[in-house]
Amino acid sequence: MTADDSYGRLDDDDYPAYTMGRAAEMLGTTQGFLRALGEARLITPLRSAGGHRRYSRYQLRIAARARELVDQGTPIEAACRIIILEDQLEEAQRINAEHRHAAESANPTNAA
Repeated sequence: MTADDSYGRLDDDDYPAYTMGRAAEMLGTTQGFLRALGEARLITPLRSAGGHRRYSRYQLRIAARARELVDQGTPIEAACRIIILEDQLEEAQRINAEHRHAAESANPTNAA
């Protein structure tokens, strides 16, 4: 990937642009906290060619949510489970809305 390709990816929420040190600094947490989130399988950072962890903006938002819960006194394992369940609920609600919209489109007389 050339430097020009990298610049085009900076708007991509899934592009692993942040090193572990920078991610921890941005979140105001420790690198150990980020490692713990990885061990709990909440986020899985990509690895650079040298084996260093790299985080995306999407992963940083998830980590920030985990930090928020931990700061409120929730154990890290429970915080990770809460976030996973919240994500599953959001996805289920999105799928239900799609099905509802498809059903209404297929039979508009029953939608009223």
